[in-house]
Parts: sequence; C-alpha cells; structure tokens
Amino acid sequence: MSEIKLAATPRNEFGKGAARRLRRANQVPAVLYGHGTDPLHVALPGHETMLALKNSNALYSIELDGTTTLAIVKDVQRDVVRQVIEHVDLLIVKKGEKVAVDVPVHIVGESAPGTIHVVETQNLSLEAEATHLPQFVEVSIEGLTGGSTITAGDVVLPEGATLVTDAEITVVTISVPQQSAADVAADEAVADLAAQQSAASAADTD
Repeated sequence: MSEIKLAATPRNEFGKGAARRLRRANQVPAVLYGHGTDPLHVALPGHETMLALKNSNALYSIELDGTTTLAIVKDVQRDVVRQVIEHVDLLIVKKGEKVAVDVPVHIVGESAPGTIHVVETQNLSLEAEATHLPQFVEVSIEGLTGGSTITAGDVVLPEGATLVTDAEITVVTISVPQQSAADVAADEAVADLAAQQSAASAADTD
C-alpha cells in the first residue's frame, strides 16, 4: 500500500499531565526511534492518526521540521475503557531493509459440508521488506475434510516474505462437531415426545 502521511510536531513536555493536554487538543503523543538515532518525541494529529491505525502494517511518512521519515507502528497504547489512543511507538525504517511484523490470518473458502474450522493461531510473524509489508495472509480451507490441519509452514506467504513463526505451529483445524451425551438425550426426548403426540393424535382420530 502507499505511504500514509502524518504531519508531526516536536514534543517538549512529558508526563501524564502533558499527555492529557495533548489529547484534549486532539493530538497523540508518539516517539520515533531506530537506526541508532536518539528517540524523537512528537505529537501526531489525533483524527488522522486514528484513521491511519486502522491499516494493518502500514508504512508511515512522518513529516517533521521539513524532513520526512519512514516508519512503521511497533506499539499502540489505548485506554481499555474509552479506547482512546494514549501513545504510539514508531520504528524508523529504510527502503530495502527487512523487518519482522505480526500479520493477521484471513480465512478464505469453505470446508467440507458438516465440518467446522477453528483458527488456532490468529497472527503469523513474518519478515518482509519494510516498504512492502503485507497487511494479512490468506489461508484457504476450501473443501478440507474433518481431521485436516494447516500449519504455519503450509501457508502461502506474500512475495518477498519469510516465515518467522515456528513452521510446525497449527494455524487452522477442521473437525466434525460431535454431539454430547446431553444433546443425544435431548434429541431422543424430542423424538419420543413427537411419537407420543403422533400416537395420541391417531387415537383421537379413531
């Protein structure tokens, strides 16, 4: 995907009070670090940052004091109750270098009739070129029968990406739902009741 541009301003005040003042002004505290540079404490525009963070593994073009820095998000701190973005950690990257990122698993297709699938591993760790990070990996379960499993090593990765996650880890399992003893008993009770009602109805007719 293309770079997402965010205009940053230097941040010279620190602490909870300063962070609250920034958020009241619709700005988000953030830090830029990496490549041996001193951490740069900045403020990002609140609304634009919130929208940008909806993109998984996006590449950001941070404009600060007339210079542009490429970065990816390494951590986002949110208020768990209000879901307000409290702080963003941005890792400086260069074109051509590879970085490790977590990529969500997207299931495509339908398994065989009468089966269900369970996603055992929600994200895979991949190493990919910093300016071409995948947003997700697709895992096809089309036509798979009960007892089938897909491991991380089975997943077809985006071009240029390599797997960091253990290849033997199970990503998806396909199974046939088994009825519990209680479910079987309930089904039998319903069947018995239906038979009794049918017999009673037949007797009334006679």
